[in-house]
Amino acid sequence: MLSSLHDAALTRFQPLDWVLSYDDFDRGFNGWMDLKPNWTQAGFKPVKRTVDKTQWGPIMLSSSTFAWAGTHGSLDGTYSLKLCTRPVANRYEEPPAPGALSHAIKRLSRYKPIKDLQLEMFYTYTPEQDRIGLGEKDIRAFGVLFDIQDERCRTYAGVRYLNSVNGELHQRWQHVAAADVTDEEWAYGNKGEFNKRGVDPFWYGRRRSDGTTDGFAEIEGGQQLLCYNESDDKFNWLYLRLLIDLENLRYVELQSGDQTFDLRQYELTQSTQYKNINGLINPLLWVENDTDRRVMLMVDSVLVTAR
Repeated sequence: MLSSLHDAALTRFQPLDWVLSYDDFDRGFNGWMDLKPNWTQAGFKPVKRTVDKTQWGPIMLSSSTFAWAGTHGSLDGTYSLKLCTRPVANRYEEPPAPGALSHAIKRLSRYKPIKDLQLEMFYTYTPEQDRIGLGEKDIRAFGVLFDIQDERCRTYAGVRYLNSVNGELHQRWQHVAAADVTDEEWAYGNKGEFNKRGVDPFWYGRRRSDGTTDGFAEIEGGQQLLCYNESDDKFNWLYLRLLIDLENLRYVELQSGDQTFDLRQYELTQSTQYKNINGLINPLLWVENDTDRRVMLMVDSVLVTAR
């Protein structure tokens, strides 16, 4: 018998053998925080890079109140985790503008061997309700990702929904897959960047006008029209599940709504190890805008499990 509403909420997920974290944002931030620069320079200034992360939109707990719809609440309760960009954007082919993304990260570490790792969440997305018309094209992309490091390498595994490129809808899924490029090419051709090839593909990796990038590759058959309602203040909560094989460093599958994509043909991205972070196993969420308009990703709950 289910002992509580908390247990009942878990029945809508498909967990693996053991739970690393379960976050229902009615109970607070649960360790999720903004992704910000490394404040390690003199005067606590950030490391200078091509992409300025100091202006990324902060995360917050939100009851999703809109001018016309009133307060939505979340899928199950009042609050969801809200990632919101600032109203600025560069063209797709350029590095993201300061404030054009919002990130949320939960900093975990491994405490026993993991063969398979999975993230599940219920979410919705929309632009700010600040003008008439349907603002679906203002949302460039959103995604989920694991940043992992063990004794072998630093590993990136994730997917993004590429929604719009310079105002043209693409609406397809891509997976993290670093191209065979140099560290300099990875950083938009700039020398002396801190990051290595494969690290932070949500803002690094050269981009092209057809929606391809050095950081992401197409998922075969990955075209999908998500449920996006008739105006920007109408939410439909969506389900996402990403399963990866850490033992063999391969993807397994992506489930989006009632559609499942077999990803076993794709390898996880391996990169150079960084100091002091062995055992890293960080889940991360992000959203990016395509125009000078705030866009949002709201996440009702996140479940990370393993076996």
